[in-house]
Amino acid sequence: MNIVDIADREALSVAYVAKLLRLLRKAGFVKSTRGVKGGYQTTRPAEEICVADILSALGGDLYTPDFCHRHSGHARDCVHILDCGGRAMFMGLDRVVKAYLSQFKLSDLVHPERELREMVGERVEELPRRMAGSSV
Repeated sequence: MNIVDIADREALSVAYVAKLLRLLRKAGFVKSTRGVKGGYQTTRPAEEICVADILSALGGDLYTPDFCHRHSGHARDCVHILDCGGRAMFMGLDRVVKAYLSQFKLSDLVHPERELREMVGERVEELPRRMAGSSV
């Protein structure tokens, strides 16, 4: 499918779709083909592509180790750089979000909303056990 078709189908601007596809191509999720019948396609089957990995490629993580060094206050670094309760909370939230999104594959997103809601409910219930045994 080409950029214009994707933009029309999803009611997004062509420029925005191009930006997203550039990020996905750079991360190795899609490849492009030139020519009249050209366009974009996934590099692997949708059943093998994790939603968490796609979102990480598109926007990064909620919390990254350099988060505190990107402080936008008046000082060079955050005043809580050595002892921050907020950092611990955001690190935990990032871990929960990654564990949750790691349970979904790109192929799951084509299900009707009602079916996906059922999947979400099951996977939310599974999350504590999954987190206890994972290194996410």
